[in-house]
Amino acid sequence: MTGTPLRFKVFPANETLDAAAGRARVGYVDGVIGDAGTVNSLGSLFPDVEFVSVGAAWPDRPVAGLAALIVGAESAEVENVLARLARRPPALPVIVVLRQADVATTRRLMRAGAADIVPAPVSEAALALSLERLLAGLETASPGGSASVAIALLKAGGGTGATSLGAQLATMLAGRIAGRGEVCFADLDLQFGLGGLYLDLADAMTLTDILGGGGALEEAPLASAIARHRSGARLLAAPRELTPLETIGPRDIDGLIKALKRDFAISLLDLPTVWTAWTNQALQQCDRIVLITNLSVPHINLVKRQLKVMATQNLDGVPLTLVCNKLSPDQQAIVPLKTAEKAIGRNFDVVIPEDRKLMNDAIAQGCQLSTIRGGSKLEKAIAELAGLISPVTAVQPDRRARRWP
Repeated sequence: MTGTPLRFKVFPANETLDAAAGRARVGYVDGVIGDAGTVNSLGSLFPDVEFVSVGAAWPDRPVAGLAALIVGAESAEVENVLARLARRPPALPVIVVLRQADVATTRRLMRAGAADIVPAPVSEAALALSLERLLAGLETASPGGSASVAIALLKAGGGTGATSLGAQLATMLAGRIAGRGEVCFADLDLQFGLGGLYLDLADAMTLTDILGGGGALEEAPLASAIARHRSGARLLAAPRELTPLETIGPRDIDGLIKALKRDFAISLLDLPTVWTAWTNQALQQCDRIVLITNLSVPHINLVKRQLKVMATQNLDGVPLTLVCNKLSPDQQAIVPLKTAEKAIGRNFDVVIPEDRKLMNDAIAQGCQLSTIRGGSKLEKAIAELAGLISPVTAVQPDRRARRWP
């Protein structure tokens, strides 16, 4: 197969790429797939693809406009690669060219979301086969741009504001994917869930309502049964009465997640603060975990505990987004953000400022933040989080705005 030789252009990591009409752009780190001759040879095999260099290393900030990214790594660098895979835009497939590849490392990278692993030194045939499979999958993707996903909202401890954040996140995502699927906020805090209150849907159907109706959760008609917020987001509410956590089990949560992914493009699962067999199973079945904490000494220590437990449960390969919520200047004066990140051993992916009055007003009215006051720093920070976790939005996070005063 032959084609016109490609024109090569290096794009800075923070520069937006304007997609060429009818051509997919595949980014690559310099030297990973060979010299210019190798890249030209690949170009002749894929005349509808433009290969573009993203620089000498995996960019710290996402590069917009790419259909896929090819990076290189050593097996000894696996922890760094896992962290980068977790922070990548969900809609961006990443092919990892891996030196000293072994089965265990390959499995960890694939579970963390790598689209494919190609052993180094890379063979043109192997990379071409990988690209062919990947690009064919992109062509046959759903109108929403990707399969449906379930995202777990995991609290570092009590009082992190995870439920109010999750409710606002659901309403924001619902507005962004109109016509391409729906968003569901599933409040699974069986004892203290307040999702119905925060969205002003006090009579919304609950998980225990569905269980009481009999039948398998997997077969529940969620799309037609559960309440819709004015934003378009759907709500599966927490039980109205305090309910024992053992009311549901791992099989129930498996069925529920299958039903949610069948009926909705994005499902946000707000989990209780305690670990049970079924919450563990929920985390195992979700496509991403969003761990939400506050900037305080107790909460930072609870984050470290959560991360340790996740590692013992083989969850360290699931993409993780770490969020510092309700950040105030007073908190930073006591625990500087960089000190907290050093103690945890990784950076926060999103930092969300405290705006107690705005959030409380939104809760009181059961509405979106923008209904009360548009363009707030709080709204912009939640938008950044939406861009990071949603596979069907094209929003790219702005790292320059992630540390709020």
